[in-house]
Amino acid sequence: MTAHETRDNTTLIATVLDEERSLPAFLASLESQTVHPAEIVVVDGGSSDQTVDRLRAWTPACGCRVIVHAAPGAGISAGRNLAITLATNEQMVVTDAGTAQRSDWFAMLTAPWEHDPDAVIAGFFEPAGDSFWSRTIAAVITPTREEIDPKTFQPSSRSVAFPRGVWREVGGYPEWLDYCEDLVFDLAIRETGRQFTFAPDAIVAWVGRPNLRAFAKQYYRYARGDGKAGLFPGRHRLRYGAYAFALIAWWISPWLFLVGAIGFAAYVRTPVRRVWERRRMFGRPATAGALLAAPLVVVVGDVAKMAGYPPGVVWRRRRARGVR
Repeated sequence: MTAHETRDNTTLIATVLDEERSLPAFLASLESQTVHPAEIVVVDGGSSDQTVDRLRAWTPACGCRVIVHAAPGAGISAGRNLAITLATNEQMVVTDAGTAQRSDWFAMLTAPWEHDPDAVIAGFFEPAGDSFWSRTIAAVITPTREEIDPKTFQPSSRSVAFPRGVWREVGGYPEWLDYCEDLVFDLAIRETGRQFTFAPDAIVAWVGRPNLRAFAKQYYRYARGDGKAGLFPGRHRLRYGAYAFALIAWWISPWLFLVGAIGFAAYVRTPVRRVWERRRMFGRPATAGALLAAPLVVVVGDVAKMAGYPPGVVWRRRRARGVR
């Protein structure tokens, strides 16, 4: 394909909510694409700032059609489902506002369709940030490409593509979930027998939360979503057990606690390595701080998950009994 070509029969969708500050960078990254979608559909969930006005005033240089639809109160799943319903094409590309796409992202993500129009495609993502904590948090929790097994990788919906027929077959994004909706959607696709085609060079940069408090709130919600969807019960039980062991070991014996400390050092090795491998994000002075902060980020995330999972489980059990 030549530069700035439009890929026919493709629609890029995104949902937004109060994204006025991040919108210019997001739209600029879409403008910079070497290959463009034929159409862009954005659903706003009820922004209180100028997000909708700015979107409606946007005229992309590529000349692709832009649909901006306001749906106050719509969550992420409902917004994505609505955007796909409004689309006039059959090939869906999904991303998130608040991110920045590499200039070849759309081309790389949709390239498999040239050979297999029925492919479901998993793009990739890399950490970014505009402050020490946002960069550190993103670097700690984002896996490197070497950690990914394409056969089991569940893509984030900040970088994924699929035919509308697949979306229809699995019933769309789960509107009963407020978080972890893209993971449940991925699993539903796999249950049809399909495998994701991994497009590791279809890179979206995403920004971590600005501070530990916001990060804890995010992970609390993620874990609550796990509880609601019945996801990863073994993983959550293991986390409770590990931290319970650490507390008991600290109380009973310093030697037992030392065993726990060695285990914790092994546990945080991967997050620390991720920061080290991404040290160019920080520069030399800040790298040391990020390396020291990595274990703290892990612990804050774990505590938030342990707090969030039980309310999700309670919600799921009440829902199963028909209790609201």
